[in-house]
Amino acid sequence: MDKIIEINNSIIQHGKSNNRVYIIKADKNNALSLINSVNSLANKNNYTKIFAKIPASLTSTFLKDGYQKEACISGYFNGKEDAVLLGKYFTEARSIITNKEDIKEIISIAKTKKTKKKIKLPSDYKLIKCSKKHAEEMADIYKTVFKTYPFPIHDPNYIKSTMDTHIMYFGTKINDKIVALSSAEIDKNAQSTEMTDFATLPNHLGNNLSLKLLRKMEEEMLNQNIITSYTIARADSFGMNITFAKNNYNFAGTLTNNTNISGNIESMNVWVKSLKQIT
Repeated sequence: MDKIIEINNSIIQHGKSNNRVYIIKADKNNALSLINSVNSLANKNNYTKIFAKIPASLTSTFLKDGYQKEACISGYFNGKEDAVLLGKYFTEARSIITNKEDIKEIISIAKTKKTKKKIKLPSDYKLIKCSKKHAEEMADIYKTVFKTYPFPIHDPNYIKSTMDTHIMYFGTKINDKIVALSSAEIDKNAQSTEMTDFATLPNHLGNNLSLKLLRKMEEEMLNQNIITSYTIARADSFGMNITFAKNNYNFAGTLTNNTNISGNIESMNVWVKSLKQIT
């Protein structure tokens, strides 16, 4: 799996799985040094992309180094400053979306699905907050649903460790077995969360389990004083894009050939919502 390291007080993920460097958290005070360091890292390992999530105030510095703006998470930093998502490419092939028209159609259809209707969970399902005792079962579900994934959610020890730090996991049970999962990856200092790691076992698709999990997570995030919610969803997935659009998230951009998921590097769509609107 790709490694997570610290460079110049910034948090970086890099490796051959996603064939990229990912600037997860950028220190505002060391932008130029950070740019030089990740350029060296990318060149040394022949990575084909650098993906960066940065405070909007650093955007011009990164653009001067050849980055391209791909998406924006409005109000990511305490509702006061946006986070900008950028890409820098080292091969032409990595920079080109070959299924662009299909993605446009999915976004267009998803935008028509916004609704405030309450969707009931089928009576035999139950929503839960997952704990470490569920980690083995959770890892098995993720192995079933995803051939590959950008973070090691196939490993129960990884799941347990992230529960101790910054991720809350949620599930849907039936007959005392978990059949669907999701997580909220929390940046408490920024009061923001990424809604991610959605997985539903094939026999339970079509029951709006992801939508119910999303709404459950939003309620919990409000209790945690989180004010901005976003997701990075597979761009060619009707289901996940529609799930977020249905729950009144706003489309915020497409990340080109960004993430290794289910065996291929795929483009991803960003959807954003201010949780203030549901208080």
